[in-house]
Amino acid sequence: MADTPPPRPIVFVLNGPNLNMLGLREPEIYGSDTLDDIAGMLEDRARELGVDVDVRQSNHEGHLVDWIQQANAERAKAVLLNAGAYTHTSVAIHDAIKAVNVPVIEVHLSNPHRREGFRHVSRVGEAAKGTVAGFGALSYLLALDAAAKL
Repeated sequence: MADTPPPRPIVFVLNGPNLNMLGLREPEIYGSDTLDDIAGMLEDRARELGVDVDVRQSNHEGHLVDWIQQANAERAKAVLLNAGAYTHTSVAIHDAIKAVNVPVIEVHLSNPHRREGFRHVSRVGEAAKGTVAGFGALSYLLALDAAAKL
């Protein structure tokens, strides 16, 4: 009987409000890649890195909190989190990140510091291990590379 290889580490990729509209919403800011396109890129890179990804999106803050807690319970290797607008406002997501042992990497397609002033504050970034921003879809791949090395 052949030995079954151990399961590969999993990285949760959590996306917040309006990210389901990627490719349609303000492509001059967010690019033309859809969330499905980004998920495909992440799956390809994950295979190269020897990890699995679980890509999810919700427009509801509580789902993101639940998924961060689930990632911790399932002993995920890391969480990549693009919390969308909740980045700037959500104490609940901030507190969820602080409550878990799994490292969370904040991800942004655009560079929030080059945008409107209200986007310069990141509740997520205050709690996250690190941030990758400003590189379009490549931000996700760079964050996955970092997560795989943690």
